[in-house]
Amino acid sequence: MEKGISKTCSRCMEEIQCRVDSIEACACSQIELSTECLEFLKKTNYDCFCNNCLIVVNSLVLRADSIPTKATENVHYYMENGLLVFTELNHIQRGYCCQSNCRHCAYGFEGLDVDFFNRKGR
Repeated sequence: MEKGISKTCSRCMEEIQCRVDSIEACACSQIELSTECLEFLKKTNYDCFCNNCLIVVNSLVLRADSIPTKATENVHYYMENGLLVFTELNHIQRGYCCQSNCRHCAYGFEGLDVDFFNRKGR
């Protein structure tokens, strides 16, 4: 089997071999994703995922509908240095990217202007 293009998994940063030129030969094509997960992935800015991350994201997306959306500590957020840190599940349940450069962004957003908050006096 030919090697693909060396890439980094957009979620865990593991090195992977992408076969975008022949998607049927790519390792990711072996993972069966739910329709819900495929729809979710269309809303993200991610490039390629390793198979482990595809499995985890598929599971999170499928579980998101069965978990109440009421903010629950250690499910939707956790506290760190007195601040709320939202979980990946919370972002998936929200249904869109807030583009705030969240630590656990489920949508792959990058590029927050870090001086934006300083200019806004926050």
